[in-house]
Amino acid sequence: MVIANDILIPELARLLREEKEVRFTPSGVSMRPFIEGDKDSVVLAPLTRTPRRGDILLAKAVTQDERTAYVLHRVLRVEAEKIVLQGDGNLTGEEYCSTDNIIGRVTRIERPNGKRKTLSRGIIWHLLLPCRPFLLKIYRHTYLKWYYK
Repeated sequence: MVIANDILIPELARLLREEKEVRFTPSGVSMRPFIEGDKDSVVLAPLTRTPRRGDILLAKAVTQDERTAYVLHRVLRVEAEKIVLQGDGNLTGEEYCSTDNIIGRVTRIERPNGKRKTLSRGIIWHLLLPCRPFLLKIYRHTYLKWYYK
């Protein structure tokens, strides 16, 4: 069942304000290869500390074309009150948010079979940005076809 973000996200935020963990299955490919949309599930917890480079956050962010959108992306850097985010599967583009617009932090990623994925900080992946198109193509045409069938 698909629930619209404008219904789902406020409910997730309410549960996180009550200091509960929440699990949901995100959609999209912007966090590939670390989160496979519509397949992997993530567990969110309330943000109890200052975000750090490598954290995966659910936030209401401003995109480069000045639109606001809910994103589940990784922290690239923290600039005073501005947090810069980017999806692991994105080759360009960054989003920006303030700490007030952070809804929660990913504490776990699980595959459909229940096994946990390693919650990496993605720093090496970020450094591989020039190679990402090639690496993502290999991932799509090999691992995805083998594992998720």
